[in-house]
Amino acid sequence: MYKLTAGFVSALALAAAAPLTVTPALAETPSAAQARPAYSAAQFFETTSYGMASAAGLAWSPDGRSVLISSDVTGVFNAYALPIDGSAPVPLTSSGTVATFAESYFPTDARVLLTADSGGGGSELTHVYVRELDGTVRDLTPGDNVKADLVGWAQDRSVFWITSNARDPAVFDLYAVNPATYEMTPVFENPGMFISAVSPDGRWIALEKPVTSANSDVYLVDLRGDGQPQLITPHDGDVAHGVYGFTPDGSGLIYATNEHGEFNQAWRYDLATGARAPYLAADWDVSAVTFSPSGRYRVSAINADASTELTLLDMRSGEPVELHGLPDGDIGAIRFSPDESRMAFTVASDTSPSDIFVADLSTGETRRLTTALNPAINEADLVEATIVRYRSFDGLEIPSVLYRPKGASADNPVPAIVLVHGGPGGQTRRGYSAMIQHLVNHGYAVLGANNRGSSGYGKTFFHMDDRRHGEEDLRDIVAGGDWLRAQDWVADDQVAVMGGSYGGYITAAALAFHPEAFEAGVNIFGVTNWVRTLQSIPPWWGAQRAALYDEMGDPATDAERHRRISPLFHAANIRRPMLVVQGANDPRVLQVESDELVAAVRANNVPVEYVLFPDEGHGFLRRANRITAQEAYLEFLNTYVRR
Repeated sequence: MYKLTAGFVSALALAAAAPLTVTPALAETPSAAQARPAYSAAQFFETTSYGMASAAGLAWSPDGRSVLISSDVTGVFNAYALPIDGSAPVPLTSSGTVATFAESYFPTDARVLLTADSGGGGSELTHVYVRELDGTVRDLTPGDNVKADLVGWAQDRSVFWITSNARDPAVFDLYAVNPATYEMTPVFENPGMFISAVSPDGRWIALEKPVTSANSDVYLVDLRGDGQPQLITPHDGDVAHGVYGFTPDGSGLIYATNEHGEFNQAWRYDLATGARAPYLAADWDVSAVTFSPSGRYRVSAINADASTELTLLDMRSGEPVELHGLPDGDIGAIRFSPDESRMAFTVASDTSPSDIFVADLSTGETRRLTTALNPAINEADLVEATIVRYRSFDGLEIPSVLYRPKGASADNPVPAIVLVHGGPGGQTRRGYSAMIQHLVNHGYAVLGANNRGSSGYGKTFFHMDDRRHGEEDLRDIVAGGDWLRAQDWVADDQVAVMGGSYGGYITAAALAFHPEAFEAGVNIFGVTNWVRTLQSIPPWWGAQRAALYDEMGDPATDAERHRRISPLFHAANIRRPMLVVQGANDPRVLQVESDELVAAVRANNVPVEYVLFPDEGHGFLRRANRITAQEAYLEFLNTYVRR
């Protein structure tokens, strides 16, 4: 959870979804598979994405009649007010080019806080905006090369807090903003840590400080004291710490630690006495602990084998809250109404995208407010994932998420793809993916491999790839291809590799360093030259840079190894076809990396297809571009993999 290089995680990372299944799906007969329709990329991506307002904001309108959401129903994300009576969403913004996300209502009127990329096309330089009552939008954090984000509201709603790097591009300071005048007052000049939370009364700031990729600390700042960060997690050796948040009564901080085992546990720090005590633990990582405004309800989430197990606990009774009338799937993004009588939340599964629901907490009755899946698609035609594990070259078990096409059998073997997540420390998870379901619908098996170095499987597994990227973790992916070929329902001469961000790097590395392992590769926003990438980290990564260099190696001293693992410098080895997808505005993986790799592979007389999006950064924010890319994936795979 706290591996800092997870900042590279691409937009291909899968969301948490349906309850864990461990039994592989039964194959259908070929005739049954043939009877199922093949849907187009456009049909899959005409599914609507819905997201709740920020957890740092106020999601419910002051009159309690609407919840604030973001949606790409127009093809570009905009902010909407979603009435809880089930009527249609009301647009609050109407950008046709810049993705705009809903953050918070104001506490006493219908003004709305928004964030959007000030660079317009994926620069990741987000600003905080306010939508006024007359519909005009005002930039609260103007300036070139400024990045700002909402932190939250004071409990008395007298101010809201934001972070901004306006003073120093590498550091995010804390500011209090007057909601009436928008006057911005400096609260804390950050010495170079991560501001994670502010206590409800505004007295305390919780900071995270990475030391290495395996070692981090939590500090507290008492703004009524000397205002200096004080270490609250002293320890010996490599222990990772993080912040979940303050308790609603302001008496404690709930923080994460892996000091006591393989997985993150939640511990409580008493702000008055400094006492620490265990708070919540499980056999997997505790991934979240949050509360309703008064603290009556506690929400906790466990990352259990690539799915999220969420518990809503009534702290008065000590009993979980039961909800009625919900479809199968995982609950997430809970947002409580101010009086805590209701909550809005999402439900998602492998075969259904996130939809928004509202529940009456006194009765447990729920109401569905959206239907995200394109009605042209029959959900029964989609495929539920299963969890599988295969052994890598050295016997290590690699947990993976498998999507098996309906009708795949020994008599009807199908082509397959090893899908590599971003990160390096990301995780392939259960959940709906239009990209995956489209490929599976067209007959491709997809194995989402969680190679060593992936999060969610304990700190030992997590750090197995440190300073060994492109070595053992790459061999895990090659072993995934071998495992697929060993299945009698997979065509053993039709296996490709595919991934985004770090997964794009592994894809290119597989073709360069294991040139016979896969029939083809799809490299999406992938690093190809680690020497350049590590030297061109955006300045706003700030405190993350040291931990990134600890894991990947410092370019000042490890440039030789970075060159050795970079596909660009070994492109002469590539003999199998490759598709490269790149955003022209990507601040993490610069366009020049893909340009140079494409030119180098073409010099080998190897087929290379290159799709460049002039209005995207590190991932997709526009539906039309997702469709274009998806069509390119399928056409490429059908040309070079399917026989």
